[in-house]
Amino acid sequence: MQRTASSGDTIGRRLARATAVLAAALTLVATAGPLTGTASAYAADSGSLTFSGDPGEKISDGQSHQFTTDAGDAFDVSGSNDQNSVFVQVLTPDGNRWALHMAAPDGEKLTSGTTYTGTRWPYAAPADPELSFSGTDRDCMTGSTGSFTISNISFGPYNSVRALDATFEQYCDGSALALRGEIHAVMPEPPAALALGLTLDPRGTVPARGGQPTVGGTVTCNKPAQVTVDGRVTQVQKRGTVSNWFKTTVACLPGAPVRWTATPADSQDALPFQPGPADLSATAKADDRDYGVTVTTSQSAVVDLTRA
Repeated sequence: MQRTASSGDTIGRRLARATAVLAAALTLVATAGPLTGTASAYAADSGSLTFSGDPGEKISDGQSHQFTTDAGDAFDVSGSNDQNSVFVQVLTPDGNRWALHMAAPDGEKLTSGTTYTGTRWPYAAPADPELSFSGTDRDCMTGSTGSFTISNISFGPYNSVRALDATFEQYCDGSALALRGEIHAVMPEPPAALALGLTLDPRGTVPARGGQPTVGGTVTCNKPAQVTVDGRVTQVQKRGTVSNWFKTTVACLPGAPVRWTATPADSQDALPFQPGPADLSATAKADDRDYGVTVTTSQSAVVDLTRA
């Protein structure tokens, strides 16, 4: 096997453009939950990329190439949140980059043991799988076709890629000359996804002469998190309905439930809360900083308000 010689530390303009589009599509967004099309990216604990081409094939230059994490090459692997595509970028110590993009047809998941034929890039129809393999200053000018086989792919929290084994065959710019490659990558053990629990106390309190109620409960978490609990208390009375919002924040640590209590701010509502039943709804939310998402859980109950 022969390693490629350095050809500079920047990607060619076309590869840079394609990589930028993929990077934008694969950026993990902080949101109320993972969205289809977002992804998480990780550096592989171990990885290898080998490929060779027919004499005259433009990407491989008709030669054999091998890159491994053992040799100091870095492997970054991203997977779309709907498990439809995977993107691998290999960065060599001398600044060269190799980029591999594989995608199932729209609406399908990449599946172990499946061969995807008739790939097109970048002019794929929704029913077409996609394959693109490029290198520093080595790119298909007008697009590529080919096929790839996913021997194994597994996913972790938020559909992050845990392991990938695949082979691929690409034809550049309508050429009959083939490039054939093989990729293997194993990701580090991912952090646990944040899990929140929320309980509501069956009883609350209200001032003796009426006013804003105090309600509470507990939150639980499987890793440290700053948890915001907000919600609403509503009470139907003979004279009408009174309702008000509350919000509080507690530091949650794993191992034991953490208590929260909250009292709505004074309201302009003409009716004060009174002892008796009231509807309580609450939502606990916290950022999972390992994955850049916000986790939420909600509960509702009828609580008994008693005099403080």
